[in-house]
Amino acid sequence: MQDFAGTFAHSVGLILSGDAELWAVVLLSLKVSLLAVFASAVIGLPLGALLAVGRFRGRQAVIVLVNALMGLPPVVVGLSVYMILSNSGPLGVLQLLYTPTAMIIAQTILVAPIIAALTRELLEGLNNEYAEQLRSFGVSRMGVVATLLWDGRYGLSTALLAGFGRAIAEVGAVIIVGGNINHVTRVMTTTIALETSRGNLALAMALGVLLILLAIMVNASVAALGMSGRAAANV
Repeated sequence: MQDFAGTFAHSVGLILSGDAELWAVVLLSLKVSLLAVFASAVIGLPLGALLAVGRFRGRQAVIVLVNALMGLPPVVVGLSVYMILSNSGPLGVLQLLYTPTAMIIAQTILVAPIIAALTRELLEGLNNEYAEQLRSFGVSRMGVVATLLWDGRYGLSTALLAGFGRAIAEVGAVIIVGGNINHVTRVMTTTIALETSRGNLALAMALGVLLILLAIMVNASVAALGMSGRAAANV
């Protein structure tokens, strides 16, 4: 118990002292995850809107596929991206393996289906609610999509936050494609795994505390957006 208390106190000291190694890892983690969420939003929001509003052959099969991809095993994604980006892979000439870009690609593959599925579910409900009214106004298909995206902005923000939570906590895929290289691709989750194996529990615990705080902040933001959305709907 005393060892745990001492380690925890040391970890808090690292956080409060602004330890350079600690915060370099945190900043890289945030950079990679935020860029992955942005890329996932660029893919997932239009795809989700298309599935919500569009009516085309094979739509249900695409919905089932997107929903299934939400549960992609991270290590399988990491292995697939590794094979594509390796020197013998089709994109090996780009030399992206063991770079933050490779980690962003892997996280995007994991997060994009989550955003697409949540967007489709939200906008489909709104479309069913407003379809007749929008049709009576003669709104075009693109206008319908824009209207639904705006009306569902609070729910979509929640979807983006859920994607960020998945990205920032990822370890399996990023350690495969990033290699956990110090000052290059070492992020919070991979550093926790490495430093725990080394016995450097203070640094691992400090990063764990920050990861938990980020999770709390994400969940608090989701709750706040949910209350804002309900308040706006009641106005």
